[in-house]
Amino acid sequence: MADRRELTRLETVLDAFADRLLPRVPAGVREFLAFGIKQAWACLFGGLMLAAIIATSWFYPDDAPVAQNDFLVILAVLIQIGMLVARLETGRELIVIIIFHIVGTGMEIFKTAVGSWNYAPGGILHIGAVPLFTGFMYAAVGSYIVRVYRLFDLRFSHYPPRWLTVIIAAAIYINFFTHHFIIDVRLILVLATVIVFFRCRMYFHIHRRTLTMPVLLAFVLVAFFIWVAENIGTAAGAWLYPSQDDGWHLVPLTKLVAWFLLMMISVVLVTFVHRPRPPDTYTC
Repeated sequence: MADRRELTRLETVLDAFADRLLPRVPAGVREFLAFGIKQAWACLFGGLMLAAIIATSWFYPDDAPVAQNDFLVILAVLIQIGMLVARLETGRELIVIIIFHIVGTGMEIFKTAVGSWNYAPGGILHIGAVPLFTGFMYAAVGSYIVRVYRLFDLRFSHYPPRWLTVIIAAAIYINFFTHHFIIDVRLILVLATVIVFFRCRMYFHIHRRTLTMPVLLAFVLVAFFIWVAENIGTAAGAWLYPSQDDGWHLVPLTKLVAWFLLMMISVVLVTFVHRPRPPDTYTC
């Protein structure tokens, strides 16, 4: 199902099992199942975090000795340790996840300070108004992207120069802060991202087939699913936007722009671990 040189020990066992099982089903169904299984596996960390947020919002007792926010931090740490012990993540992936955690927490501290959104109070494991579990939500995005890279053995054609993508990603991150004080240039940054990645295509290996799609479409699709997860998180009360203080409603679709730009930052960070490789070096 994937390049086994990139798989963890457990994933190698699961991959071998899938290689024996999937040929028994029709080709189209086989590829569909393999794609779904890989995507679900790549989302493991994010899925567990989202499940923890939902479960604690429904069942966590108000009089518990540990605050709900602190309990989520403890769960997140245990999930991360469990994934490392079980060899579900590689050491290189952990480095990226830590970077995502730091970058995300830094932005959270600033955004909550200026009132962009707010978290439920309580607990001692926080920096300012930011519970420490929030950094793990950004880490979940990083975990997904680095796992997708190796599970689907991603390759790219017409990938832009990395130095150019780094400049755009840095400008996007800076704009997340500066647009509160000076002109917001996010639409210009969206246009720059579209221009730079317009010709770039992503090749992903499923089971027996390798498919391709525009990288920009992948950005949009992942941004949409982050928006869906964000709606689940706000519905569970983990955090709220000011407009939701008087009653929950869907997060505006305009937030997709922010998540699209976050995808640009995320992909650039991951390229320092998984250097983009061209499809002509692909080996089935």
